Amino acid sequence: MTGSRIAAVGHYQPAKVLTNEDLAELVDTSDEWITSRVGIRTRHIAGPDEPVDELAAHAAAKALASAGLVPEDIDLVLVATSTAIDRSPNMAARVAARLGIPSAATMDLNVVCAGFTHALATADHAVRAGGATRVLVIGADKMSDVADWTDRTTCVLVGDGAGAAVVEAAEEPGIGPVLWGSVPEMGNAVRIEGVPSRFAQEGQSVYRWATTRLPAIARQACERAGLVPEDLAAVVLHQANLRIIEPLAGKIGAVNAVVARDVVESGNTSAASIPLALSKLVERGEISTGDPVLLFGFGGNLSYAGQVVRCP
Repeated sequence: MTGSRIAAVGHYQPAKVLTNEDLAELVDTSDEWITSRVGIRTRHIAGPDEPVDELAAHAAAKALASAGLVPEDIDLVLVATSTAIDRSPNMAARVAARLGIPSAATMDLNVVCAGFTHALATADHAVRAGGATRVLVIGADKMSDVADWTDRTTCVLVGDGAGAAVVEAAEEPGIGPVLWGSVPEMGNAVRIEGVPSRFAQEGQSVYRWATTRLPAIARQACERAGLVPEDLAAVVLHQANLRIIEPLAGKIGAVNAVVARDVVESGNTSAASIPLALSKLVERGEISTGDPVLLFGFGGNLSYAGQVVRCP
């Protein structure tokens, strides 16, 4: 085997939906204020009895079923999350226990909104190096746990959910080389810190970086995959803000691509946002098996990671 591919994807969101009108009863905001600034209309919110590992396990179970695999087939579980409450056991171990995966290596990655693309690259590297054959890669976050529900600039953004992918060895590589990095001087632009932990950000700083610096970096990710942006069938960016997402595809040059806009109905789900959006595009048939798709995460630290993958 010379590479890896995504064999299947899956996603899960809690049943409770919080609308902009609902939020207007909690803080000084309105549907018009929210949609005009970030494009979000609804978000899913998990209950107190729905921990992060439960969200992750639901998404992972769907991906496993779609791939036609059983838990025993998995030898590595990676969970990207920044909202784990406990230090140990980690989310990956808890997901493995929930699903009955018997002896896999289990690791969490905390790269906030770029977590899933970092985890996907890690899975690809593990398979290429011979350290794993089939990897369960999950992005899951319960942002409602770290939201300040009195701050209208941040609480209107967040949602809860999980998305997952099964990565397996393949003769024809379906996951392109990752382009990843960080901007250390902007490390405080997105934060989840304090006791209790609370989400805060410098929205304008992130907006300026994403709209000015990200397009060139994303084009480099395409180059590493041997493609030009015009070849892309879809672009799945971190679902942070519709005002960031919509212009970026044009700036990247992905003129023929479907652009994921799941932020409208899901809000910012941090590490879950990219696999959630990708899984929905696949489920709705908006992209086909083998299509080249650019995945690009960015956010906390300020970290970023992107790669071109072939649609399962």
